[in-house]
Amino acid sequence: MTTTVIEDVSAQQDGKTGGGRGLAWLLVITGAAGLLAAWVITLDEFKLLKDPGFTPGCSINPVLSCGNIMKSAQASVFGFPNPMLGLATYSVVICVGLSLLAGGRFGRWYWLSFNAGCLFGVGFVTWLQFESLYSINALCLWCCLAWVGTITLFWYVTSHNIRNRQLPAPFWLRSFLDEFTWVLPVVHIGIIGMLILTRWWSFWTG
Repeated sequence: MTTTVIEDVSAQQDGKTGGGRGLAWLLVITGAAGLLAAWVITLDEFKLLKDPGFTPGCSINPVLSCGNIMKSAQASVFGFPNPMLGLATYSVVICVGLSLLAGGRFGRWYWLSFNAGCLFGVGFVTWLQFESLYSINALCLWCCLAWVGTITLFWYVTSHNIRNRQLPAPFWLRSFLDEFTWVLPVVHIGIIGMLILTRWWSFWTG
């Protein structure tokens, strides 16, 4: 039996699919990372509302400036602070992970709905990454933590669904994901890292 770097042995019974402990812990950890980031940013948002002169602790220099991110229009794209959305969605991720650890099994509709939520999440953070780099011209370290968690979460949930035939895919792709799922988030995060490095190359090397 082949295994991934993060073990994911799923049980299928009565049309329902579970998840291995590796996937379950991945959900708990990435969800906790995102929840922590959202919680810290939310607290700083409240402090900023009370005191417009407040400087968040993660505002270190002109590039690593959480304050500039929080004051931007992109920080409240849905009419309320983005971290409040994170508080809700990352909590759901943790709950799914804990349910899998407890032996939970879910129907195909559940896994596809969860995957769709992860797709929305990775799409949203991709837009935020573009805005941070090329419009706001600043980075938030807590946001970066949430980005890493969301990207990792998306690729492993998608891999799980492909390998368990919840999503249609050719045999070669399922075989590749059995061994090399880890490559996808590493490459994805690596590309974002290179964009950050090149965007402020003169600052990092000055």
